[in-house]
Amino acid sequence: MRKLLLYLIIVTTGIVFVSRLFYLQIYNTSFASLSEDNAIKVIYDYPQRGAIYDRNGKLLVTNQPSYDVMVIPRELKPFDTLEFCSILKITKEKLIKRLDKARRYSPRVPSIVIPQLTKDEYAYLQEKMRKFEGFYIQKRSLRDYQTTLAANVLGYIGEVNERLIAKNPYYISGDLIGIDGVEKQYEKELRGIKGVKRIQKDRFNRDLGPYKNRRFDTLPVNGKDLTITLDSKLQAYGQKLMQNKRGGIVALEPSTGEILALVTAPTYKPELLVGRKRSPNFTKLYYDTIAKPLFDRGLQGEYPPGSPFKTINGLIGLQEGIIDTQETVSCSMGYYYGKGRKLGCHAHYGPLSMIPGIANSCNAYFATVYRRIIEKYDTPQEGMDVWSKHVKSFGLGKFLGNDLPVGKRGKVPTSKYYNKVYRYPTYKWYASATISNAIGQGEVLATPIQLANMTAAIANRGFYYTPHIIKAIDGKPIENENYTIAKVTTIDKEHFEPIIQGMHEVYTRGTAVHLQSNKIDICGKTGTAENFTKINGVKTQLTDHSVFIAFAPKNNPRIALAVFIENGYYGARYAGKIATLMIEKHLKEEIERKDLEDWLLTHSLEDEYAKPYSGQPFKINQ
Repeated sequence: MRKLLLYLIIVTTGIVFVSRLFYLQIYNTSFASLSEDNAIKVIYDYPQRGAIYDRNGKLLVTNQPSYDVMVIPRELKPFDTLEFCSILKITKEKLIKRLDKARRYSPRVPSIVIPQLTKDEYAYLQEKMRKFEGFYIQKRSLRDYQTTLAANVLGYIGEVNERLIAKNPYYISGDLIGIDGVEKQYEKELRGIKGVKRIQKDRFNRDLGPYKNRRFDTLPVNGKDLTITLDSKLQAYGQKLMQNKRGGIVALEPSTGEILALVTAPTYKPELLVGRKRSPNFTKLYYDTIAKPLFDRGLQGEYPPGSPFKTINGLIGLQEGIIDTQETVSCSMGYYYGKGRKLGCHAHYGPLSMIPGIANSCNAYFATVYRRIIEKYDTPQEGMDVWSKHVKSFGLGKFLGNDLPVGKRGKVPTSKYYNKVYRYPTYKWYASATISNAIGQGEVLATPIQLANMTAAIANRGFYYTPHIIKAIDGKPIENENYTIAKVTTIDKEHFEPIIQGMHEVYTRGTAVHLQSNKIDICGKTGTAENFTKINGVKTQLTDHSVFIAFAPKNNPRIALAVFIENGYYGARYAGKIATLMIEKHLKEEIERKDLEDWLLTHSLEDEYAKPYSGQPFKINQ
């Protein structure tokens, strides 16, 4: 036994020694450790970042040459700091601060001192670099925007921070990374892979030539080109129509879920966040708390959906069998409930059934439908959860899973929410307590992209594809199942036809009759969303928001969209006009309703936004 133990100790010791030798001689010369070797100088060769094209092949983003002044702190020799600072137009204090930061990061690894020199600065400095030992110039590329559009979609790139470097060893100090939009979402595809050159140095820190005959050197691999789903012409037109307004336009292709336009207003030009001017420009945009140009209203603005939500309540009513398309409901300028309580409505003929109820946007009709849905079940809690499940099947009240890095989930209340609000079971609540949900007010909140997706689901008669911005990578169409497999709602297909007919009659005889476009069968729904905020603790009503959803053509739809204009009064005033023109632009390329276009281009909401508190409510009905 002792003899066996002795052999075991000898074998174990041998394995440990061999393993250590292997690590020191083989593994320790790997890519990761070579950059820390004092005798090896590592130089990175940065690849070209992938270009970005729109759905029609128009180039949106490419690259331009840039030059960074790099430093290897341990190789620094005394130099004329005043001359160096004068050439680079930097203060001595700032230079010292950046050199100290580079030393703290690593005395052996290169760090950026001055990023993104212009060609003229580079040419002038290059002649004098021999005076400044320890510094060198590294070429890389910056983004070159071939468009002034869609800054919120494209995003921007910026320098990595220490937290990200610690998390991802691919990046080193001074590297650039996508920070927002497509640039962030598809960073791995766009960035490519850095090439690496290693130079052997002697004990006097002099270059001896390539390390190990370039055995460990690698060539850069350029980033992949992206084709996004955006139609740049439609995007440009949407941004034109949104001048002097605040809000969002989201247009989708119902048959694929591809985002055709994603407009937020106000916005900014993407070139503002390129190069050395990025930091001061970003600061200005970030601290503009009035216009909020960095806030993507199409993805992040949570608003009451207003009357477009009546289409969902109509579909749930038909699915639950609590009403049919023939039954009529009377409206005496509103819906009366409780003790003298009234949900008001505008003047229209009556009584109305389902289709004219949608066309004329009757509040009393849909309050009746909603109340019956909740009261169909033994308790309002059960009815509320059935209703909530139907609503969420349209993509409302949750993150859609789209491939853009920002967004909000909106809000679809459940019985759990109302039990908490009304402190159930101490106090009981009934359908009438939540009646505002019938008309898209109450506690329901949605983002414009959720409303556009809801509209696409109606246009498709009961299913939708997750909205997405990516179309192809290096020319190869996407195969992501999240974007190619349809999501099915809880509503049976046959119930959609009367709702769609009602939306069609919105244009032919209803609340948007004056917005008709020749030879296009548009289905739409106007919305006037009440707009509340708290001022000094008091719930205060501000100017209503203008909301509109639409799709076209009625059969085999090619576009579905939602338009939301903050403080835009009523649905047909601003949002409806914009929706009609966007549909004309996409389907015909020519604008026939020049009267609508002229009106929008000559009317501004800036005076409305100048009123106290008018620009505040992104979270409303709180």
